[in-house]
Amino acid sequence: MREFGTLAELAAEHGTEIGVSDWLKIDQDRIDMFADATGDHQWIHVDPERTRAELNMNTIAHGYLTLSLIPSFLGELLTVKSVKRALNYGSNKVRFTNMVPVGSRVRARLFLEKAVLGDGTLRTISNVTIEIEGADKPALVAQTITLFEE
Repeated sequence: MREFGTLAELAAEHGTEIGVSDWLKIDQDRIDMFADATGDHQWIHVDPERTRAELNMNTIAHGYLTLSLIPSFLGELLTVKSVKRALNYGSNKVRFTNMVPVGSRVRARLFLEKAVLGDGTLRTISNVTIEIEGADKPALVAQTITLFEE
């Protein structure tokens, strides 16, 4: 984890890679809990037998499940001691570029594209790539916006 004392220290890192998270295994229990939380029970996610029978493959994680992991991964990658609050402000772009089969391990790679320092605030635009262990293409690429307040 990268630790910064102030928002200005983090802002000075714009244009650089902040880091890469640890691997996280995506198991069927996580997929099923996400399906229950969102009401998205499409069979390709939650019915291993049907998915094997009809598509000859394992179930896959929801794209939005993969997207929802970003805040957790970012919390693993950086901290700013002076921050009182950090808010997910939105996304400029999200693309689901590959399926995440059950049993896969994923991780996040964070590149700090832009940092706009204000009076006690910092708005960052980060490029986040969710990689799948052993895969050539990532699961997801997103440009996220975070608002930090001191």
